[in-house]
Amino acid sequence: MFERLTKDARDVVRGAAEHAEGAGARSVEAEHVLLALLDGEASRASFGLAALGLTERKDSVRQALTESRRRAGLSQAEADALAGLGIDVSEIVARVEEVHGVGAMSGDRKDKGWWSGRRTFGRDAKEVLERSLRIAVARRDRHVGDEHILLALTACPGVPAEILADHGVTYETLTRVLYGGGEAQAG
Repeated sequence: MFERLTKDARDVVRGAAEHAEGAGARSVEAEHVLLALLDGEASRASFGLAALGLTERKDSVRQALTESRRRAGLSQAEADALAGLGIDVSEIVARVEEVHGVGAMSGDRKDKGWWSGRRTFGRDAKEVLERSLRIAVARRDRHVGDEHILLALTACPGVPAEILADHGVTYETLTRVLYGGGEAQAG
């Protein structure tokens, strides 16, 4: 699939691997893909993010990802659902961090130098890349661009999609910005 990616999309994949390595993560996850997309400049995805006002709020997105990692990767919706069952996730996080230190539930490794070689892609990151290919094919685009990866992130369930939606970036809004009036009707 890598040969079908544009230069900007390949940069996103490489950037995601770098973010995973920097965090000491064992695999590249969808959140790393989102962080790499936020780093992009002068690409279709960066245009879409800027048009939706996310350029000025990148730090807010990064903070939301950090908070999700502190909750062991739970989305805010999942934390709210648990709260409905009487489980206070923030209290659990506070207790664990009191004993084991801040970020103990994040899964970040303290010994970041242990890894050599390539990072594998986690299930959610693979799903994003596969969906980006499907989106490109459905749009009859020859190559998968970083805009397709961003669209896939908004369409795949999980923390990145929730955070993007909280910041006004949804599949629908992004499609309108990137392609005009929305998806073409099949007929």
